[in-house]
This record gives sequence, structure tokens and C-alpha cells, in this order.
Amino acid sequence: MAPGGEASIYLDGPWSHRSVSANGTRFHIAESGDGPLVLLLHGFPQFWWTWRHQLATLGSAGFRAVAVDLRGYGGSDKPPRGYDLVTAASDAAGLIRSLGEANAVVVGHDWGGMIAWTMAAYFPKVVRRLGIVAAAHPLRLRAAVLADPLGQGRSSGYLLRYQVPVLPERQLLRDRAEQVGRLLAAWSGPGWPDPATERTYRSAMCVPSVAHSALEYHRWLLRSRLRPDGMRYARAMRAPVQAPTLQIHGALDSCMRPSAARGSSRFVDGPYRWRLVDGAGHFPHEEMPDRFDFELRSWLADPEPER
Repeated sequence: MAPGGEASIYLDGPWSHRSVSANGTRFHIAESGDGPLVLLLHGFPQFWWTWRHQLATLGSAGFRAVAVDLRGYGGSDKPPRGYDLVTAASDAAGLIRSLGEANAVVVGHDWGGMIAWTMAAYFPKVVRRLGIVAAAHPLRLRAAVLADPLGQGRSSGYLLRYQVPVLPERQLLRDRAEQVGRLLAAWSGPGWPDPATERTYRSAMCVPSVAHSALEYHRWLLRSRLRPDGMRYARAMRAPVQAPTLQIHGALDSCMRPSAARGSSRFVDGPYRWRLVDGAGHFPHEEMPDRFDFELRSWLADPEPER
């Protein structure tokens, strides 16, 4: 299969594929199982397939697991605008309603985690529980970059490189998206990804318009800070999270440092649980899926998660 074809998004497994409309946009989802809804939001530079292990395990454990391609990724629409966290949170909240549910457990990794944090502030009634993977609360990330310029500031330096128009997209796609493979290896623990996994993510990034859409999220995050929309966002994100929250992080994460992520607890008033996965980097749900699934399912099964 040639890299960059949308057929490379519709991978087979113990799930089904379909499209769902929400917030004026068409989204591709993969879903498995029946029961309480668990919405899974991916990060950069990936797509719905990052949750393949969880689609299988959650689906067989009595949950309805739904992994979505975010706006601009995979088989979802790729409109010219809407790559800010508020619109992305509106997309996800609308998707939950389109799936016939009033609320859901929302689990997000990386940028998906940032979207999940945003949902908890903007649409608190939609988020029954909040699972955050390898993502600091947006306001905590801002503070960590300023307070630790040689630590989290340096780790977030790639955001600055992505602010230039056009060139970052070309670099990301050069040599069949070789840079995607380098990012995955640099941010993960030893031994991941395997060649087949790397090829899958590189091929997905080559789908037309995905590279540009993915980088637009990064551009909004930095450029909005001094704009009215960014200031409104920062004010709204001060609202404390009331939903029970699980935060899972890889101890070897060099993209989002554990010290930056753990400081997110100050924005949570609800029951909060922190789990650090030794030996894992930025992708604990893929690098160590058995350990990750144990923590996630134990938390989901606990009717009263500890504070």
C-alpha cells in the first residue's frame, strides 16, 4: 500500500469503523464493545490506532470503547480552521452526544490529553471521569516551561520550530515522514517503536493535509497566548476539575517531563490518582499496554477513587 492513502487508516482488528458527524465536522471512529462509553483521544504524531490495545481490552471488559481521529487527522475531515483546544473539546463533546450518550469517560494522550483537560473545564457535565496520559494541564505546562527553561522548556522547543509556515510540514513529510519515526523513538523508552509500528504512523502522516492540520494545533497553542482568544482560554482553564481524574505518565518521558505533568494535580478538586510507569516514555499505553490497562481498568472499576 502506498504511503499516504486513506486506506492505511482503516486497519483491521476487534473493532468496527464508521463515520460520525459532530460540531459540523465528520469524524472517523473505531469502536468496540458495549457498555459505558470510553472516548479515546490520540496525540501527535499519531491517529486512532494508538489505542488499538485499549480498544480490545476495554471492549472485552464491558465498556464501549471509541477511538476517534481528531479533526485534521486520519479519516476525519480536515477543514482549514478549528485547530484550537476549545474547538477540539467542542468536537469531542459533540461526538459523545452524537454517539447517543450524555457523558463519557474521556481518556486523552498528549494533545488528546490537552483536549481532555479542556473538556473538563468547558464541558464538565460531559466528562464522567477523566484519564490523562502523558499530558500536563495546559496552565501547568505554561508554568513549567517558564520555571524550568532547561528542562520542560527545552523539551517543548519543538513547538517553536513548528511556528514557521510551510517548512515544518515539508520537513515532517520528507523521505516518507522519516521525522515521525525519529520523534517516536526520541520520546519513547528503549526498544519502541518496532519497524511495523513506525511504518504505520509514517504512512498515516502522509495522508494529504494531515501534516498541516497536525501542526496547526501547535501553532495555535503558542500564537494564542497574547491574543484575546488565548487569554479567554487561560481564564476558563482556571476552573478546577471536579471529575475523578487518573493521570498516567511514563517515567522516561522526554517530551512531557513527569515533574511538569504531576504539578497538574493543583487544578483538580475531584478524586485524583497519579501513576508513574517505570521504563516507559511518552507512549505508556503502547510501550507497556498490559501495565497501562491494569491501571486504567482498576481505576474504572473503583466506585470511589481515592483523593
